Amino acid sequence: MSELRKDPITGRWVVFATEFRQALNTAPQSGTPAGSLCPFCPGHESLTPPEIMAQRPANSVANDSKWEIRVIPNKFPVLRVEGLLDSHGDGMYDRLNGIGANEILIESPDHLHNLDNLPIEHGEQVLGILRDRFIDLKKDIRIQYIQAFKNHGEFAGANVAHPHIQMIGLPIVPKTVADELEGVRRYHAYRGRCIYCDLIRQDTRTPERLISENEFFIALAPYASRVPFETWILPKQHHADFTGLGKSELRACVRIMQEVLTRYQRVLKDPAYNWVLHTAPFQTADAHLYHWHIELIPRLARFTGFEWGTDYYINPTLPEDAARFLREASI
Repeated sequence: MSELRKDPITGRWVVFATEFRQALNTAPQSGTPAGSLCPFCPGHESLTPPEIMAQRPANSVANDSKWEIRVIPNKFPVLRVEGLLDSHGDGMYDRLNGIGANEILIESPDHLHNLDNLPIEHGEQVLGILRDRFIDLKKDIRIQYIQAFKNHGEFAGANVAHPHIQMIGLPIVPKTVADELEGVRRYHAYRGRCIYCDLIRQDTRTPERLISENEFFIALAPYASRVPFETWILPKQHHADFTGLGKSELRACVRIMQEVLTRYQRVLKDPAYNWVLHTAPFQTADAHLYHWHIELIPRLARFTGFEWGTDYYINPTLPEDAARFLREASI
């Protein structure tokens, strides 16, 4: 069983997951060819736990090889559904049992097809299933937050090359999201408005950091980008919670994600990257003030002792330049 321990100085929680070490030791390399030992390729369903849900043709049955999208529990979960939360102290220290959830959404049977080159209808189904898993996991009152993320490329932490998204349901709100929500609260108390909505309005009027937009979403290089070509995708209308997306919004979200990732390929030559979804915490009274969004982080440089020591970032590329390079890329 994993456990969470709280740093008494910073308030940061750390997950100690010994099974995850086993996963790193037994996982195929990220460059594994399609169909060889990849546990996510069709025909290898016995290498994964039984599926939680799947998009599959009518003539197929659960856990056979005829599927289009598949959701499974992580074989080596960071946090487990089974057990009691059991918060307890150890002198001055706080500790929690590793209770939560850890699921994997396999985006396609194709070992090489990422979200950027899937048909738009298929991408819409991927995000729709992701939304539906959020809705289901929220029913567990022990889970306060779900972190959805994707690691693309070995440098971004991908242990399996087959395109997939991970969801980790947490019994606490991550410090990053809690800090964002606190910033949202301060701005709302001062101005009576959402800081993300104001950010969208300003960057639309003076679009030097604007990368792309459609009827529902905007993609921009944030003013204080931590790394070169960092990109945020935000809904233009205020929505706190990712689970509120309708069909048209899901399709628009896929379209703008595909466009940004295609621009990454053109300008950055298919870099390793992470994307993370930030949404409102589930059990916070003023969570409606939050503005959900997706952050895309190309992994172009390693962090140094300066970043680790200060939590400041050295970025050699101005966001205005990054946005211009991406805007001007032919797609």
